[in-house]
Parts: sequence; C-alpha cells; structure tokens
Amino acid sequence: MNFNDLLTIILSLLLGIAIGFIIRQLLYANKLAKEKEEAGNILSRANEEARNLELQAKDKALEIRQSADAEINRKRSDLSKEEDRILSRRNEIDSRTERLEKREQILNKRQSALDKQSNDLENMYSKELEELQRISQMSKDEARETLMKEVEKEARSDMARIMRQIEAEAREEGETRARKLVASAIQRVASEHVQEVTTSFVPLPNDEMKGRIIGRNGRNIHAFEQAAGVDVIVDDTPDAITISCFDSVRREVAVRSMAKLVLDGRIHPAHIEKIVNKEREEVERIIVESGDQAAYDAGVPGLHPEILRTLGRLKFRTSYGQNQLDHAIETAQLAGVIAAELDANVEVAKAGALLHDLGKAMDHNVEGTHAMIGAEFAKRYGVQNNVVNTIASHHHEVEQESVESVIVEAADAISGARPGARRESLEQYIKRIRALEEVANSFKGVNQSFALQAGREIRIFVRPEDIDDLDAIRLARDIAKQIEDSMQYPGQIKVTVIRETRAVDYAK
Repeated sequence: MNFNDLLTIILSLLLGIAIGFIIRQLLYANKLAKEKEEAGNILSRANEEARNLELQAKDKALEIRQSADAEINRKRSDLSKEEDRILSRRNEIDSRTERLEKREQILNKRQSALDKQSNDLENMYSKELEELQRISQMSKDEARETLMKEVEKEARSDMARIMRQIEAEAREEGETRARKLVASAIQRVASEHVQEVTTSFVPLPNDEMKGRIIGRNGRNIHAFEQAAGVDVIVDDTPDAITISCFDSVRREVAVRSMAKLVLDGRIHPAHIEKIVNKEREEVERIIVESGDQAAYDAGVPGLHPEILRTLGRLKFRTSYGQNQLDHAIETAQLAGVIAAELDANVEVAKAGALLHDLGKAMDHNVEGTHAMIGAEFAKRYGVQNNVVNTIASHHHEVEQESVESVIVEAADAISGARPGARRESLEQYIKRIRALEEVANSFKGVNQSFALQAGREIRIFVRPEDIDDLDAIRLARDIAKQIEDSMQYPGQIKVTVIRETRAVDYAK
C-alpha cells in the first residue's frame, strides 16, 4: 500500500468522521427542536388550562356573590316586612289602648251612676223594709224564716209531685224494662236457699231409753254415729233425741235405723251396724224408685240410671218446707204447659225443669253452685246440650240460649212462690215478723208499723208533722233497702208508708 492510498483512506475516515459528526449534530438539533416544540405545546396547553380555571373561578365567585346578594336582599325584604308588621301591631295596640282608656272612662262614669243608683236603692230598700216591718209587725229575720218555710214547703210538695209523675211515666213507658224487672223478681223468688233444717227428732218411749242408746262409756252412741255418719244429740228434751246431719239422705238412714233400734230394744254395736246397713239399702231402693217415679210423673223418659238415682235423692231434700223432688216434678209439669202454649220444645222444657235442681242432691260433696254442678253431672251422662243449658242458666250463671231456658226459670219461680208451696216454722215466722216491724220502727218519724199477709207486706204510719210527702217516698225506699240488706226472706215484701193529716173543726 502506497502513501496515496493510505492518505486516501485517512481522508476518507476523516471525511466519514466529519460527516458522522455533522449528521449527529443535525439529529441532535432536530431532536432538540422537537423537544422545544413539544415543551412549547405543553406550556401552551398549561396556559390554556390555567386561563380556563381562572375563568371558572371567576364565574364561580360571581355566582356566589350573586347568590349572597340575593340572600341579603331577601333578608332585607323580610326585615322590612317584619318591621312594617311590628309597626302596624304597635299602631293597633296604641289604638286599642286608646279605646280601652275611653271605655274605662265611660265605665267609670257608669259605675259612678250605678253606685249612686245603688245607694238610692239601698236607701229606698231600707225605708221599704222599715215600712214593711212596721206594717207586718215582724222583724227581717222572722220574715225571712217564714218565707223560707213557705218556699220549702211548696218546693217539697212540687218535688213529691214531680217524683210521682216521673214514676208514673216510667211505669207507662218502661214495658221493656218492666219485663226485665219481672224476670229479676222471678229470679229472686227462685233464688237458692240453704237448707236450714239439718236436724230430725226421734221419739222415745221413755227417758230410760236414752241411757241404753248411749251405752256403757258411750260405746253405743259412738258406734251409731260412726256407722250412720251423723251426730246424735241427747239432751233434756223429754222422750226424744235429736239426729243432726247436713246430708239429708244420711239423716234419713239414721232416723230409720234409730227408730228400728228403739222398737227392737236390742242396742249394741254389732246390731247397730247391721240395722244401719239394712236401712241404708232400703233408703237406696227408695231413692231409685223415687227417681223412676219422678221421671214417669214428669213425662221425661230415657234418662240414665245414675241421673235417676241422683234425682231420687231429692226426695229427702227440702227448701222452706217444700220437698225438692215434688218441686222438680211440679216445675216440669208447669214448664210443659208453658212450652205448649208458647209453641216451644215441650220435651226440652220438661227435661230441663225436672233436672234443674239436680245439683242440690250432691252440693254437700262437690264444690260449686247447684246449677253448674247439676249441668256438669247431666252432661256427663249424655243429656242434650240444650237441656244442659236450661239447668245451668236457671239462675243466670251462664247465658240462656233458648226460650226453653226462660220457661224453666219461670216455672221454677212459679212452683216455689205459689201460696202454700213453702212454709217455715212458727218460731221463725214470729222472728221474721218482729224483725220486720223492728226495722220499720227504727226510722225517725214512724208512729206505728204492722206486718201483714204473713210478712209479705209492712204498713207504716208516720207522724205528719215530722214526715212530709217527699220524706214519705224516701222513707219507703230506705226501709225497703234496709229490709233487703238485713233480712232473709222468700219472695218480696211490699213497703207501704201512710201519712194521714186530719183537720178537725167544730160548728157552733
């Protein structure tokens, strides 16, 4: 390789290096220009966004300012209106105050005139009063007392007349209420009475028999009481002993057994037990026969044997002297007649009436009222529900669901309240009559009282100077209320207060 070639190569290399440097410079300058251009674009966009944000901020500030100006204007308007209203109110108050002042002045003038007139009237009244006292020869207090007495007398007379008028109108217009009152009265008449007679007397041939009945150390009487379930009372009653027991059937067995023992004469524990058992069987037979006969007499077939047996126990149960089995039969017959007249169910009415007091045969052994006990017992042995309702409702302990229930209640009341159905002992009768008159005599102004019609009416004579017409009406009500609260009696008692004024003069 010669020098020229080497030089050419060197020159070519230098030229290539120079060209490469130039190209590189050009590329760098181009890139720098692009970056400048891009930076300018970015700057331009940033300025644009800044201008936009500035414009938005100005718009927002303007909007807020406008809203604040509107709110301030509104509040200013409200304040202006409120100020106008207050001013108007103040003017109105001032006007009212002026009117009130004027009215007060007028009233003061009128009050002065009234005071003057009042003074004139008082002077005139004093003069008239003095003149009246001079004419009537009575003082002011005496005249007032006389006038008050006359007014009170007239007012009390008017009150008595008005009360009578009201009562008359109530009687005329209260047909519906009267029916309820009648039903209530029937219920009261038919109300349950606890059996008062719990003792029976057994006659003895002589007083020596009492010692044999008691036995040595009381073994005979103890054996009898234990076997019969009763209490034997041996007292000073001549030729008689008393047997006491709440259960009427056990008492009947004891009475029969004691009568047999006295008649036989052999009184010792073994024979006592034998006789008591025998009489108990006899009484049970009588009970069954009585129940069957009662159902036959009442015309109520198909009853369960246990119901008939329980019904037969009523043969030994009484209420105010009325035999309860006879009462049941009579009630069934009455219910049948009433049901036929009212076109009701005769069979249901008769069955309910026959069994309405069934619970009285067991009320010593079971807790509850006799109506509910009897109804539950009848239902247990297959009695119809409508018949069960007549039994349970005849004292209104449950609601009456049929007309037959009402019929049974009415028939029960009729049977118990008819004359002669129930009786009481002479001693009890006398005590009741005396208690009735004592209740009447305990009231102020009563002169005399008389119990009439076997204690079903009390007539009271009052002193007319102490009791006026109004007081007579009140006295009748007070005595009736006192009798209801303090006495026990069947049916109702009529209270009649009689005030009689007699004017006597003589012709000369």
